[in-house]
This record gives sequence, C-alpha cells and structure tokens, in this order.
Amino acid sequence: MTLTSFGPANRIKRSAETHPLTWRLRDDGEAVWLDEYQAKNGYAAARKAFADMAQDDIVQTVKDSGLKGRGGAGFPTGVKWGLMPKDESINIRYLLCNADEMEPNTWKDRMLMEQLPHLLIEGMLISARALKTYRGYIFLRGEYTTAAKHLNRAVEEAKAAGLLGKNILGSGFDFELFVHTGAGRYICGEETALINSLEGRRANPRSKPPFPAAVGVWGKPTCVNNVETLCNVPAIIADGVDWYKSLAREGSEDMGTKLMGFSGKVKNPGLWELPFGVTGRELFEDYAGGMRDGYKLKCWQPGGAGTGFLLPEHLDAQMYAGGIAKVGTRMGTGLAMAVDDSVNMVSLLRNMEEFFARESCGFCTPCRDGLPWSVKLLRAIENGEGQAGDIETLLGLVGFLGPGKTFCAHAPGAVEPLGSAIKYFRPEFEAGIAPTRAIVPPLAKPIVVGA
Repeated sequence: MTLTSFGPANRIKRSAETHPLTWRLRDDGEAVWLDEYQAKNGYAAARKAFADMAQDDIVQTVKDSGLKGRGGAGFPTGVKWGLMPKDESINIRYLLCNADEMEPNTWKDRMLMEQLPHLLIEGMLISARALKTYRGYIFLRGEYTTAAKHLNRAVEEAKAAGLLGKNILGSGFDFELFVHTGAGRYICGEETALINSLEGRRANPRSKPPFPAAVGVWGKPTCVNNVETLCNVPAIIADGVDWYKSLAREGSEDMGTKLMGFSGKVKNPGLWELPFGVTGRELFEDYAGGMRDGYKLKCWQPGGAGTGFLLPEHLDAQMYAGGIAKVGTRMGTGLAMAVDDSVNMVSLLRNMEEFFARESCGFCTPCRDGLPWSVKLLRAIENGEGQAGDIETLLGLVGFLGPGKTFCAHAPGAVEPLGSAIKYFRPEFEAGIAPTRAIVPPLAKPIVVGA
C-alpha cells in the first residue's frame, strides 16, 4: 500500500500542519503503538477536550469545522452529533464505529486501523466525551484480521494507561471500548443493519424514523460514525476550526483532507491523504502516474463500485461531493478505479451486479428481485444471447431501483454504475443482442392432449 504527500513524487513530506490523518505513519508500514503515538502528540487532543472543553463545545467545534462523514454518504458529522438527546437522565448511550469496509475497491479504513489504531481510539474517546456515551463498539469487517489484532492490542494499551475504562484522565467520565468482528456482510455498512447485527439479529436495515440517535442499539440513543470520520476529530480539537477549513482547496465545499486513491492498471496504485478540491487529473496523473505502458484509460469510477462511471474528459472535476456531482455521479469513498481499454463493460458490470445481488439483505422486492434480474440479462448479453428490449429493461431497472424506490441505499448504489455504463458505452451492450430469430411456423396438425 502506497502513501504519498501533497506534492508529486514525494517532494513534500507529510506534516502535522498538512496531513492530520497520516503524518504519524511509519515509513516501514508498521503500526504506531502507544509510546510512539504519544511521542507524536497523540492523546493531546483528548487531554485538551477533557480538561478545557465542555461537552457541548466539542460538538459545536466539530459542527463548525464542516467535517462530513467519510463513509460515502457525506452527512455533516456535527449535525448528526447534535441529534443525540440532551436529556441528562438518559444515562445509557452508545457510540458505534462503522468499520465494515466492504465497498469493492475501498481499503482506506483498513490502513488507518492497521497502522494508526490509537488515532481511531482517540477520536472515539473525544466523541464519546462529547456525546456522553459510556460504551463504544468498533464494528469491524470480519476479514480484517490484522486490523482486529492491532485494535485489540491498542485498546489494552489505552486501558493500561488510564485512557479507557473508569475515571478517564481524572474526569469522572467512564468509557469502555470493544472490538466486534462481523461475519462479512456488505449490508452491515448501512448503520441500522450494523445495529441489528451487533444485537445478534439478521442484518436488515431498519425503518427510519426513528433514527439511531433516538432508538439505536438495544433501544438506546446511538451515534454511528465511519473510521476515517472519527480519525479527523483529534486534529480538529487540537488545532481548531479555521486551520482545518484552510486545508481544503479553493472552490471545495467540503473541508479538510480526504484519503483518496487509485487502483486499476495505473503505474502507481495507492492511497494518499489529499485536500478536498484536488482534481481527478491530479490524482490520476501526479499520484497514480497515469496508465501503465500499453494501456489507455477508458473510464473511471471516483469512489468505489457504487459510483457511476466517468470518462477521461471528466478528470478535471474537483474531488469533493459537489465537484463530482457536477459531472453526474457521487464522491463515494474517494478511492477511484481506472478501467483500461481492454475491459468489456458488459463483463465488468455483470461481475459488479453479481456482487451487489449476492449482498442484498433480501428485505425489499425491488432489490431482492431486481438485482438478480439485472445479472441474468447482463449474463445473456455477455454471451451474445441478449434479446431485443433487454437494454431498455436494464434501464428500467435502473429507474425502479433508484433513490427513494427501495428500503435502503443498497440498490440505488448498485445500479448507478449500470446506468452510467449504458449511457457511455451502449454499443458494447448492443453488440450482445442476438440477431432476430426466424419465427417458427405453427404445427400443421395441432396436438390435442388426451387424444
């Protein structure tokens, strides 16, 4: 896994002033444990939050910073925190970290948990203090075995140092933190499905309202935030709102930095912490190094498998939610994928839709039946056995499974790349439609059952 800096070819080193998420990383890729983390100013923000800031002031600071969720939805974090009840008599509240990173082509949270586990713990500790939550869970993708090992060790280190458990930093505030590994379901990335799974139930999304802030884990107020989101909190508390906002490029409506990446047949696939507002072209050319020799960029996805395809001419779009929206899709997780000119789009989409169909929870009809239907049609087109009208049927499914038509956002995300692929590469789909077959004449003598 590659991590570079703001400048091309590593000409500028990571620093606390410019890279709040990654400046503490070791060059050898090993985890940063407690002693080294504290030597690099770790837990200083937590000490400041506990000693110098009222709980409501922490919430307001995060709200003023403009921090948004980094899991793909982009909901303002401070606004979500503000939904938690103010009633002091509600003494059981939960903080959940959504670490069920199963979006294909996304691995940013894995890097943070494996190499900077204490950054996540510090972010959760400050958040718990702000939200008055006494217990937290890191709901981790089951396949992330190294992350689980490192997080559990970091939790034990923090406990031994008095940074978790009872009377943290002499404040009278208690916070327990547990690492919970899931069973490997993509749908658990949806916050209410995650809650159901944590409770030992089937991982189906819940109806909203009520939202988790009112009725969450075991019926108690609950806040769910993504790994990267929580890892931004310590720097915001330590260095302030104005500094955090200044990190983004001019024109960006999103504040701070973002872990962005590029995969596919590029020369330098990797992951980088970059300011919001860099262009896709900078990410593709300056950091990923462009396409490997012998390959040409056909199209790209800006933020995981659930985002629409874009063409090379869209690379000048700025990488923030509004900038990507201007060219017709979503920022998503911010980890892009390059599709080279040797790839058949029908085969690529068939593979994607098979994944999304398999990962549907099966709760609502459009998703349960519509996604397998799309796979069946795509497989037929891929084999040259498509029928007239199949492309129109696929486009119909894109509409029927779009935003607001299903119980959660799983199906809309699944069909967004399908709709964009047909929009930009329809001839490849049309090539899989079989020639019209001759009509077979009726039998000269009808067969009568029982004759």
